[in-house]
Amino acid sequence: MLDKYWKHFKSGTDIRGVASSGAPDEQAIDLTDENIEKMTAGFVLWLAAKTGTAPEKMTISVGHDSRISADRIQAAVLHALINAGCRVLCCGLASTPSMFMTTVELACTGAVQITASHHPFFRNGLKFFTRDGGLEGSDIEQILEHAQNGDTPPALQGTTEEVNYMAQYSARLRKMIQDGVKAEDYDHPLAGFHIVVDAGNGAGGFYAKDVLEPLGADISGSQFLEPDGMFPNHIPNPENEEAMKSVCAAVRKNHADLGVIFDTDVDRGGAVDHSGNEINRNRLVAIASAIALENAPGGTVVTDSVTSDGLKTYIEETLGGKQRRFKRGYKNVIDEALRLNKEGVDCPLAIETSGHAAMRENYFLDDGAYLVTKIIMKTAVLRGQGKDLEDLLAPLPEPAEAAEIRLPIMVEDFRTEGEAVLASLSTCAGHQPHWHIDPEGCEGVRIAFDEQAGDGWALLRLSVHDPILPLNIESNIAGGTTLIASQLYVNLRTHKNIDTSPLETFISND
Repeated sequence: MLDKYWKHFKSGTDIRGVASSGAPDEQAIDLTDENIEKMTAGFVLWLAAKTGTAPEKMTISVGHDSRISADRIQAAVLHALINAGCRVLCCGLASTPSMFMTTVELACTGAVQITASHHPFFRNGLKFFTRDGGLEGSDIEQILEHAQNGDTPPALQGTTEEVNYMAQYSARLRKMIQDGVKAEDYDHPLAGFHIVVDAGNGAGGFYAKDVLEPLGADISGSQFLEPDGMFPNHIPNPENEEAMKSVCAAVRKNHADLGVIFDTDVDRGGAVDHSGNEINRNRLVAIASAIALENAPGGTVVTDSVTSDGLKTYIEETLGGKQRRFKRGYKNVIDEALRLNKEGVDCPLAIETSGHAAMRENYFLDDGAYLVTKIIMKTAVLRGQGKDLEDLLAPLPEPAEAAEIRLPIMVEDFRTEGEAVLASLSTCAGHQPHWHIDPEGCEGVRIAFDEQAGDGWALLRLSVHDPILPLNIESNIAGGTTLIASQLYVNLRTHKNIDTSPLETFISND
């Protein structure tokens, strides 16, 4: 069993911790070289048991995003792998999806990506892959148990090689566009397209310079392409309001045809149409669903639980597919899609509103660059028909108002407390004449509200990792989200271990 210290490194299916100074409250660095070497040794032992391959027969790739602690952590990872006798491919600055692809195209036994996604500069972590994809939470626990116990492989001498795999990965994306667009000028299918890329100073700058520009695209106005682990301009996160405002403004300023934005390690992406309107969250899911269902008519799209009622109407009535709402968490929706396909259900796409999108045709890998590439290809095809992305999204019913309010849970055993709150709200909802619990709810409590009660819906659920109860509300009428929030507050205020002040602020600011 993991003790409290080692358990705190587990973040879902990743390992994360404090890797450099500058953290709030002067949090101590816990991703020390010693701990990283122990974790890496644990991965080698886990991988040996998983694959039946001796460490000295393994090839393991290592990459990192732009964080300031990347070089130090990479050195510790390499030291552990070399001492285990592994052949190590050093990929340098790389996207997380590309590191998975090394298991496919370079036949690596496993891969290690050094990243903490969109988290602050002082954090970092380790993400692991095999040819089967990313690891499960239980796999991370096994790796950390090895680290906790000080387990190490026999000491041997491995080797290292510098590999520019991102060049091969970029060439693959270019060929996708060339083959998909089928332009008269095969080598330059994006000639005449103006596309602004916002990499947020993460690892995604390659997309503008190595994918789009060689295909003839005008990338002027692209911003924050250079890696800078302090992220001085905005958080590299397609869900971040400031980040999306920045790329939307860049598209409008440069009169671009399209804008794209990535998170730090490029496993998530978002887009902006030529009018400067963001294609994010439900709109992004709608576009991805339209693309995926073209080759899977009537297929099922797995989404997370916070998608809108309008999206369900769009997928099922406009596109003729089916929607399967599932638990929040990108690995959850991917695993559900894998399960459905195994059972014979035609499921080409798993996607979260956060921007994690995994397509069956791409190994169900959540890859922001792959998703954006598919969107660009679709944009080019639509242009040939005299249409654009706005035409594709026109049938999508969108709410008049939407809000997300995060309610902190103020006790250590936050899961037990959160589950009690959810049970209480569910009981309350059953006694309200204009509230209706969603029978297809997959997590938390999702409630539909009649017209007189707010004409919309709300979902209260437990955060995947944190002591938080996120509350999502949508309404089809002006003032509806406040009306719904006010009704929910009557129940939620009775729970003394829940900080309802964010909800009070939301209601009072209307």
